[in-house]
Amino acid sequence: MLYIVPTPVGNMEDMTMRAVRILKEADLILAEDTRTSGILLKHFGIQNRLLSHHKFNEHGTSAGIVERLLAGETIALISDAGTPGISDPGFFLAREAIAAGIEVQTLPGATACIPALVSSGLPCDRFCFEGFLPQKKGRQTHLESLREETRTMVFYESPYRLVKTLSQFAEVFGAERRASVCREISKVHEESVRGTLQEVIAHFTAKAPKGEIVIVVEGKEKSKKAKEKE
Repeated sequence: MLYIVPTPVGNMEDMTMRAVRILKEADLILAEDTRTSGILLKHFGIQNRLLSHHKFNEHGTSAGIVERLLAGETIALISDAGTPGISDPGFFLAREAIAAGIEVQTLPGATACIPALVSSGLPCDRFCFEGFLPQKKGRQTHLESLREETRTMVFYESPYRLVKTLSQFAEVFGAERRASVCREISKVHEESVRGTLQEVIAHFTAKAPKGEIVIVVEGKEKSKKAKEKE
């Protein structure tokens, strides 16, 4: 069995009891950064063996991990924070394990995008998760492809690129488009800044952002004709 186990994005209390049990019972824990995960595991008294598994080595290590799973081992995959596979390593191993006939289970748990979306005050019945945008090649093309998107859009971003990214959003979507920037989710200094893109840009231009960032942007308003069809 391969378990994909979410870990807290901030507060340690967000760890589920089931996640702790699975990590204690696993024969091996795969961690994005063994130093970061070591702190978490020590906090919960988990002493299982750790193996480094991240985006730079996952193509090389996955075959050996699949062999161990086929031999009967129970292995758990965690990332530094949140749910593996969501802008973190996890997809490739899960795909390889499934192709080999191994059962894969993902535990419900912490992720940054859902709390940011629900707290934004923007429609969350239908949304699209975009994660991190391409930093250079294809970035503008990708943004243009979202110009007509009517669903609420969720993005991850570095605090160092936040104002630049929001400014690009304003150019493509319009400065009056509503948005919410949620930072440091589940941590002591959690904050949501809501308003138009123009207002949010002004806020973070005056006050440099810190911490992990999730941007939620309102989708394009549907035309009257489209609304009538619904």
